[in-house]
Amino acid sequence: MTTLTVNTSGDWGVPTTYDGDDVILDGTSSPITVNVVAHNYGGWTEGDTANSNFHSPTMTIKGNVTFTGDGYLSINNTVTNDASSFTVESTNFAVNGTLTGNTVTIANGGTLSVGTLKAPVTFGASSSDSSGYNTLIVSNYASSGTLTINNLSPRDQIVFSNGETTSLSWSGNGNEIVDQDGTVLANVTFADGYSKDDYSFNGDSVTVTCFLAGSMIRTPEGEKAVEDIQLGDDVVTFDWQQNKDVACPVVWAGKAHAHVQADLTDDEAGWPVRVLENAIAPGVPYKDMLITAEHCLFFDGKFVPARMLVNGVSIFYDKSITSYDYYHIETAQHAVITADGVQTESYLDTGNRSTFRQLGKVAALRGKAKSWAHDAGAPLAVERAFVEPLFHVLNTRAHDIAGHIAQAKKAETTVDPDLYLVTNTGAIVRPLRKETQQYSFMLPSGTQFVRVVSRASRPADVIGPFVDDRRYMGVAVADVRLFCATKAHNITAHLQAEKPAGWHATDWTDCTWTNGDAVLPLGNYLTNGKMGILTMTIRAAGPYLVEDQAVAELNLRSA
Repeated sequence: MTTLTVNTSGDWGVPTTYDGDDVILDGTSSPITVNVVAHNYGGWTEGDTANSNFHSPTMTIKGNVTFTGDGYLSINNTVTNDASSFTVESTNFAVNGTLTGNTVTIANGGTLSVGTLKAPVTFGASSSDSSGYNTLIVSNYASSGTLTINNLSPRDQIVFSNGETTSLSWSGNGNEIVDQDGTVLANVTFADGYSKDDYSFNGDSVTVTCFLAGSMIRTPEGEKAVEDIQLGDDVVTFDWQQNKDVACPVVWAGKAHAHVQADLTDDEAGWPVRVLENAIAPGVPYKDMLITAEHCLFFDGKFVPARMLVNGVSIFYDKSITSYDYYHIETAQHAVITADGVQTESYLDTGNRSTFRQLGKVAALRGKAKSWAHDAGAPLAVERAFVEPLFHVLNTRAHDIAGHIAQAKKAETTVDPDLYLVTNTGAIVRPLRKETQQYSFMLPSGTQFVRVVSRASRPADVIGPFVDDRRYMGVAVADVRLFCATKAHNITAHLQAEKPAGWHATDWTDCTWTNGDAVLPLGNYLTNGKMGILTMTIRAAGPYLVEDQAVAELNLRSA
């Protein structure tokens, strides 16, 4: 391995750098602008084209350095930011290990994805469309300590994503992001003119649930378009426990605008869900219904998110709509209302009210954010045991709806994990031997850690949307042993409570799932010319969507 020092501006990913080098970017004498043109995630060797990804074990940044471009730059281990100015703009910069040092600025649609973050982050300018969001993703935030985040505005996104469900909120003092246990994850300062009321959370990210324009809401005077409903108007709510209709006044109405982010998965991109006429029952809905993916429909005393019922035929993501207005109305208590003949939900403020612009003469509501557990008008049902039978009933009915065009295309699947390792030098190591659940790999001297790389798919995609698990699952790894110099060493980093990047948190003590690209530290056993054999017991793998393999080669997944 060598150290590559760069002190001039230029493209990153063309044949002027070597995969596996430790890199120093030295902008001390004059500023450096690195245009990231690498698009494919994977090894880069001399002679490859600009469509190949550059990645290195470590990087040190000095002086004034800017990353730009539409590519993907990955550092396998650590980044030390000693720069006086370091900006990530319009490109994807991933640090699989730890980022330390001085402040990093994210601007103009840049994305910074970090395992452990030990440096301040400042959000800079963002462009006017959805592609211009500045995004910070931190996977190992338990080890990151309290983050320092500056200049936050509603055009910026922060995701704490370690594979678990994390409920975020603002603390009482208004500038701290805390989790469900009250642990402070970040101290925040806001851009001029903004406060915590302009930024909100649902789970570990911002989520909007709403109606699109033209949705007809049932009122005591008849059907009324959602966009025409104002403060004080009565709507008909259904008291499902007493089995009767009740007129309730609207206490808030809001409007916002959405731009679809087509590079995300369908359920997260913002595509509206179209429920065809008669999809649920004869006359239900009585016309096509358009709602957002997280909006809930009411069945048998429970609310079910629309995304969990998408079958691709009678209920599907309408990809002809890439930009739209959406609306919501709130009653004093979260309730069952009727839209387009379908029983659905009124607005429940779980912390995203500031996403909407208020309509009409509506008093500002600044109460404490509510929760599904304590404030919902009916239980939220995301359990497979409840949703899957409902999904199949609606899917069967889809074939009886007059005018439907075709069945949803069945995705090709495989149970082959295509498992291999990538060493800290970037070398790809294929299995030496496979025996049922045990894989063996020959590792070269100097290997300090490997990445466990495999196919990965989301249960919600490969099994069905009625499974409320949208994590990318690679392989379930149990025992790992490293044999070298006649000795056997148990490797257990993936089984510890605090896991390396790429491992899903779990209650299991003897097995853990990867996300398809997981770091496994090996210690210093393979030094002084010693080689070794790594054996790995794979408890479970697949099934996988074949199309996800291409996606895996483009993106470094963060647990």
